[in-house]
Amino acid sequence: MGVSVQHRFSRSRRALAVGLLALLVPAGCVHAAVPEPAQSRTTPPPWDAPRDAISYIQAAGLEPLPLDLTENQSVLTLHLRVDGTAVQIPAFVGVDRVRAVQAAVHTHDSSGQVWLEGKGTSSVTLGHFFTLWGVRLDDRCVGNACGAVRVWVDGAPVRGDPRAVPLAGRKVIEVSAES
Repeated sequence: MGVSVQHRFSRSRRALAVGLLALLVPAGCVHAAVPEPAQSRTTPPPWDAPRDAISYIQAAGLEPLPLDLTENQSVLTLHLRVDGTAVQIPAFVGVDRVRAVQAAVHTHDSSGQVWLEGKGTSSVTLGHFFTLWGVRLDDRCVGNACGAVRVWVDGAPVRGDPRAVPLAGRKVIEVSAES
């Protein structure tokens, strides 16, 4: 009888070892997923933040910075209206949590606050932010709303290309798009 119990114990130990090996071997062979390429959405809102922000950071021509960077901080508020309806600015625009990097311009939450942190913040524009968000912005369109695009910086109207509006030193930027 003692042999039978020992045999069962030995079989269960082997089964446990095989099970652990089955879990560990694939984990060691897993590589980081290749990020999806950056796209500029031309759809109606709402627009979420891209999950693989690294490709959007690269598309914007910005340097990926560590998530814990706190130097050179400033915050502005961005309001966006499309066809008269407020559009929520999502959390984690410009933040790649998978790779633990962020762009010099990004959001932490969906409050509409846009953070500028790290080097290069003085040259960041509204165009960079919309590229990071993956939403089309030009002098005629925001997403699918193509007609009139108007921008106000700290209450003053802006003429020209909205993509060129610098973010540094601003308190409130309002963007309105009509189809």
